[in-house]
Amino acid sequence: MVGKIDLGSISYVLGILSIVFAFFNPFAGLVLGIIGLMQSNKLKIKKAKKLNIIGIVLSAIFCILQVVLQILTLTGGSGLFPSA
Repeated sequence: MVGKIDLGSISYVLGILSIVFAFFNPFAGLVLGIIGLMQSNKLKIKKAKKLNIIGIVLSAIFCILQVVLQILTLTGGSGLFPSA
């Protein structure tokens, strides 16, 4: 029993990790979510698939938000409130 790997559990854990990493490092959450989604599609595990999709969506939202905030920081916020 010691060498056996349960890929269903790995896909489930990757889904949970993708949600957690979405808040701290969205790019890592996106990668983990995609890997977990591929594994859950291969094994036909619906619960893990849902977790991975949630992680991918959250990571994508936070990636976009991070890019927008970075652009606003670099431009000094002048793009947000143009002066009259």
